[in-house]
Amino acid sequence: MKKLLLLLLLSYLSSELLAKPVSNWRLNHTYKKVYKKTNINKKALKKAFDYYKKNRKKKKLSSKYLAIADYTKSAKQKRLYIINLYKGSVHRYKIAHGKRSGGIGGKVKRSSNKRNSKMTPYGFFKVGTKVGKTKKKRYRYLSVQGLQWSNKKVGYPTRKGGRDVIIHPAKYVNGGGRSHGCFAIRPQDKWKVFAKLKKALLYSYTGR
Repeated sequence: MKKLLLLLLLSYLSSELLAKPVSNWRLNHTYKKVYKKTNINKKALKKAFDYYKKNRKKKKLSSKYLAIADYTKSAKQKRLYIINLYKGSVHRYKIAHGKRSGGIGGKVKRSSNKRNSKMTPYGFFKVGTKVGKTKKKRYRYLSVQGLQWSNKKVGYPTRKGGRDVIIHPAKYVNGGGRSHGCFAIRPQDKWKVFAKLKKALLYSYTGR
């Protein structure tokens, strides 16, 4: 009983620690650590951390995680990198690209934030906090919100002229399959990814 209480206390203290704003010193330390030990596109990594530092308070971004979908890598690779901002650990998962962005199992050659383009959207996004369920295929999903002028309509309601892009699981991701532009992940990774991405900054890097 005492061991269980101790474990619960440690878990609580750990979550409370990670909930606090991360200092710039810690962010710089994490950046250097990730830069050295991963194959994330270096340009994408720098842009993501720079954007996070400038906008974390204004955009109310998660203090726990930052994610980069590095579409300069092929769909056969685990190219969604979720970075623990405090520890510097990196979790990797497979993620699909849009049908008109590149071939099955390949890399992104074209990207667009335009509605009905069926291409992978690019830029900085904030991930939502509530897990929803799609009406047609009954997918569980997390919403995304474009944070820049170039992608401000991505994730915005279609009835208001937006582009319906979400983060959702799909079986085709296992084989390097493609979406209509959504950030599709493998079904077996769903809850792990969802737990980390709520309120997080997601940088969709396509080389642009």
